[in-house]
Amino acid sequence: MPLDPPAAALFVLAVVAAALLTARRPAYGLAALVLTTPIAFAHDLFGTTITIPKAVLLGVLIGLTTYGGAIRALRRPPAPLLLGALALYLAATALTLLDAINRGVALRETLKVVEYGAFFAAAFLCYYLDGDDDAPLTAVAAAAIAVSLSALVQEAIGSPSGLYIGAAIVPRVAGLLEGPNQLSGYCEIAVATLGAWAPARRSAPIAIALALAVCADVLTFSRAGLFGLAVVAAILAFAGGRAAWRALRPAALGLAAGLAGAAWWAIYAHAPGVLRATLEPSLYAGGVGNRSELWGAAWRMWRDRPLLGVGAGNFELALPAYGVAGVRTHANSWYLQSLAEGGLVLFAATLALLGAIVTSLARGLRGASPWVLAALAATVALALHQVVDYLVFYPKVGGAWWVLLGIAAAALARAA
Repeated sequence: MPLDPPAAALFVLAVVAAALLTARRPAYGLAALVLTTPIAFAHDLFGTTITIPKAVLLGVLIGLTTYGGAIRALRRPPAPLLLGALALYLAATALTLLDAINRGVALRETLKVVEYGAFFAAAFLCYYLDGDDDAPLTAVAAAAIAVSLSALVQEAIGSPSGLYIGAAIVPRVAGLLEGPNQLSGYCEIAVATLGAWAPARRSAPIAIALALAVCADVLTFSRAGLFGLAVVAAILAFAGGRAAWRALRPAALGLAAGLAGAAWWAIYAHAPGVLRATLEPSLYAGGVGNRSELWGAAWRMWRDRPLLGVGAGNFELALPAYGVAGVRTHANSWYLQSLAEGGLVLFAATLALLGAIVTSLARGLRGASPWVLAALAATVALALHQVVDYLVFYPKVGGAWWVLLGIAAAALARAA
C-alpha cells in the first residue's frame, strides 16, 4: 500500500510517542520496541517500506540522544564483538552489490542488516541505561499473547496457509506473522525469553503467554519449529534443572492443547498425514516450491558464482534461470541462501556472526541475568531451525531476535 496522509500521521505519532517514552525512561522505549516488532502496518514510499517497528525504532533512537554520552556504552563488552561480527556480515552483504542481478534488491537487504544493527544498539542502550526487567518482560508476554491469539483465531476463521491432506485443507496458523514458519521462529524467541524468566518471575501473564505460544507453534505444523521448541526446552532445563521443569508446566499444557488440536485435524482429514511425521512435502506448495527444488537451485547458483553469489535478495529473481519456474521465494535455508546470494564470503560471515553470538553468551552465562540464557536458547534454536528455513529474512523475526540480543548483551555489560 502506498503511504497516504493518515498512515503518515500515524507513523509520525509513533516516532514522537516512542521518543517521549524513551526520554522519560529507557525501559519504556524498550517495551515499545518489543510490543511493536510483530506489527507491520507496512506502507511503501520511494521504493522502500515504512512500518510501525521502524517508526518506533527511530523514536527510541531519538529519545536516547537525551542521555548525554550514552552511546559510549556500546564500547562495553560484549557489544563491540557482536557489532563487529554484524559489521562483517553487513560488509559481506554489501559486497554482493558488485555483481548482483538486481542491485536495488541487494541494497534493500544490505539496509536490512543496518536496521538489525539499530535494533541491537537501541535495545542495548535502553537496558544498559535502565536495567528494569519488569517493563520489557511484561511487553514480551503481552506481545506473545497477542501474536498467539491472532494465530489461534485462524483455526476458526481460516488461515492463508494450509496443508492439503487428501480432499481436506488443514489450516497452518500464522497470525500477525507472514507465514507459519515465521510464526514458529517468533514463538521460539518468545518461549525462550518467557521460559528463562519463569523460574524467577512466576506470574499469570508469563504462564498464559507460554501456554499460548507453544500451542500456536504446534498448530503451525512446522516440524522444524517443534524441533526448535525442543532445543529451547533442553537448554532451559539443562541450565535451570528441576526449577526450570516446574516453571515450564504452562508450556507443557500448551503443547498438550496443540497436539490435541492437531489430532482433531487428523480425524477431520481421515488421515494421519496432517501430523507430518514423514519428510514427504505437501502435494500443494502454494506457489513457493518445495525444498528439494529450491535447495537444488541454490546449489547451482553457488556453483555458478562461488565467491559473491547472485546478489543479496536475488535468489527469488534468479530461480527461473536455474530451472525453477513460477516460484518466487527464498531458499528455505539461511545457509544455502547465504551461499547462493553471497557465495563463500557471505556464508563465512554468517557462520562468524553466529559463532560470535553463541560464544559471547555462553561465556557469560554462569550467574548471569535470565536475559542471557533466553538469548542463548533462542539463538541456538534459530541457528538449527534455519538449516531448513530462512527466518531472519523477515524483520518481525529478525528484529525480535536482535532486540533480545541487545538486552542480553547489556545485561552482561551491566554485570561486568
